[in-house]
Parts: sequence; C-alpha cells; structure tokens
Amino acid sequence: MPGSGLILGIESSCDETAAAIVERGARTISSVVASQISTHARYGGVVPELASREHLRAIVPVVRAALAEAHLTLADLDAIAVTSGPGLAGALLVGITYAKALAFANRLPLIAVNHLEGHIHAVLLNEREAEDASAAHVANGKLGAPGLDFETWDSTRLRSDPALALVVSGGHTHLYLARPIDATWSYTLVGRTVDDAAGEAFDKVAKLLGLGYPGGPWIDALARFGNPRAVPFSFAQIKPKIHLAGKAPRTKAAKTAPIARLDPHFLFSFSGIKTAVLRYVELNQMRAEARARVSRVLEHFRPPQTREEALALCPQPTLDLIASFQRAVIGDLMKKTFAAAESLGARRVLVTGGVAANRELRERFTEEAAARGLRILFPTLALSTDNAAMIAAAAWPRLLKQEFAPPDLSADPSLALS
Repeated sequence: MPGSGLILGIESSCDETAAAIVERGARTISSVVASQISTHARYGGVVPELASREHLRAIVPVVRAALAEAHLTLADLDAIAVTSGPGLAGALLVGITYAKALAFANRLPLIAVNHLEGHIHAVLLNEREAEDASAAHVANGKLGAPGLDFETWDSTRLRSDPALALVVSGGHTHLYLARPIDATWSYTLVGRTVDDAAGEAFDKVAKLLGLGYPGGPWIDALARFGNPRAVPFSFAQIKPKIHLAGKAPRTKAAKTAPIARLDPHFLFSFSGIKTAVLRYVELNQMRAEARARVSRVLEHFRPPQTREEALALCPQPTLDLIASFQRAVIGDLMKKTFAAAESLGARRVLVTGGVAANRELRERFTEEAAARGLRILFPTLALSTDNAAMIAAAAWPRLLKQEFAPPDLSADPSLALS
C-alpha cells in the first residue's frame, strides 16, 4: 500500500516538458512546465523533431525543479508516472526513457498514463482540491468555501455519479462517459472527431490569417472585437461512409476510431469549417493582408488586449470572420456535448484540454449547463493545457491497484482510451 502518497508525474507528449508532484491524486505539491512556444512559433505549428530535441534539453532541469519546489527528494516518492501516449513518438520517448531510468535507479514503481485520461483527471484534481478546501472551511467553523454552494454541494454524489467528459485540444476532440468503479475509473468512448481536432482548426485558421502560434489564444482574444454573426458558418450532420463498412477514415485523427459503433450525432468534423474560412479569405481577397500581418505578429508576440490594438492588427471584416468562426466551432461542441449528456443521463459535464481555456467556450458552456440543470466543471487555466499534475493525479488510482508499467514500456502515439 502507498506510504507518502506522493507521485512524480512526467509529461512530454507534444511541446511542453512538464513535471509535477501530486499527493494522493488530490493535492498539487509542485508543478513545473517548460514551454516550447517560442521555438515553434516561427513555423506556425509544432515541428516534431525540434520538439524532441527541446524535451531532451529540458527534461532533467524540469524534474529537478519540481522536486526542489516541493522540497522533496526521489526517496520521498511512492511512484513515478509518465505519459505513454497518445502524442508525438519522439517526444513521448524522451519522457518515458527518463522516467524508466529514474524508476529503476530509485527502485520505484513506474505507472503509464494515457494523456487523454490525464486531461480528465485535471478536472477531477480541481474537484478534489475544492472538496478539501470546503472541508477545511467547515472544520474551521465557517459556513462554506468561497464560490461553493453548500445547499447543492454533495461530494459523495460527485465521486460516484458518471460524468460526460469532453476532451478538446490541439490533437483531440473526444467525448467519454467516465464512471468511477472501485476507486478507479472506466471510460466509454461516446463521440470524437473524424478528421481535425477543434484546437487544430483554431491553429490552422490562425496561421491562415497570419496570426501567432498557438492559434487558440489569438482567436479567443480577437473574437471579442468582432461580430460573431457576420459570417454564417454551419455544420452538417456526419453520415456514415457506406464504402468504409465501419472502418476508420484514412485521416491521422481517426486511425483508431470505431466509427460504426458510435452515434453519428456525437461525431465531430472540423476540416470543413477550416476550408470554409479559406474560401472566404480567397473570395474576399484577404490573402495579402494576412501575409503582411505575419511579421507584425512575430514582432509583438502577444494577442491584442484592447479594441485599438485589435484594429491596428486586423481590419473589422477580419475580426468579424474570426468571431464567426469561433462562435460556430463552440456552438458545434456545445450541441453535441449536451445532446450526449441528455442521451446518456449524465448530470455533470467535464470540459478539459487546451481549448477549455477559451473564454467564450467557458461562458457559453456554463450558461447552457445552468439552463439544463447540469453541473459543469473545468480545470484551472494552468491545468487546461498540457501539464504533469494531471498525469500524477491519474496515476493515483493505478497505484492503489498496483497497476504498474511493464519493463518494456514504450511510446504509443495512437494510444486509445477505453
């Protein structure tokens, strides 16, 4: 059985090198993230080979920093957890190789964690920390923790009820029904994208318009100053491809998608709206303007914060296009997520992943959940993007059940969660 309950998590699936120490899946002791944004920004996206090299440079200092921030040593730990997939093969191998070496040298068990499960546990980690905070306030004789309604707060129900989880990021758009079973969790795939992920669409549209990388923060910042109804984007219902006989389409995001077993009402597709934005740009002769914008964006390296700054970067028609694109994508995510929640009888919805940091997404999902009488939970902004605290938190149930990684653990870039 665990002693200290302390797990060191290591995350290197894409372009962040991260390490964190979490106690019993419920309290973050330290969390350190080394971002590679400046390395990849000039290319408008992640370059896998460069990502692997940056992970090699950062992995040792980041782990040391996480231990130092927590005032702990490796001897204080119960286990080491590492992301084993999905992600970039070379990037994953850096984290896995280092984690295996640390675990072997210090005689610690190694726990392999699915990156998607980590994102779900980012929300659950917040929930547990809020629960601990509320218990502390009650113990101190106070009525309740700030921001918590104790008439509706039922921690036992929250732990035992199934939840619908939307994992939405640059590489993933998945819907899972998450069920707690015997101190661990089981996941059933409900829906997913059949082509581009939502975050990937944000990044590619931002690149098309000459904005910075990652595209999500730029789109979110600029959308505030545009008319979201100026361009009438829409999504058609996805229909099964008869000629595929239920097999996955030949796209990178759908290699392992069991399309035939999923309700088409809960399938996403974002390649069409990306193409629609491209056609709109071409028809309205915005190409030259977008090309001229690239150098200004690289020079400032920060999304505009005021209308004046936004207009200095983009004319109003471009701001309207950006606002309309964001509204359409979030609307599609909302429609299918809440339809799935209603169909499955889920009373709480977890929204996580990098796109969960989007301001408009949080506002609209929160409003819709309130109107439907559902509880909705998001991770903090820091836990929305890739981090290692979520990996350490997801490893805790596996430590309890002693589900350890085999000695031949390797990267699985297409690892599924089910």
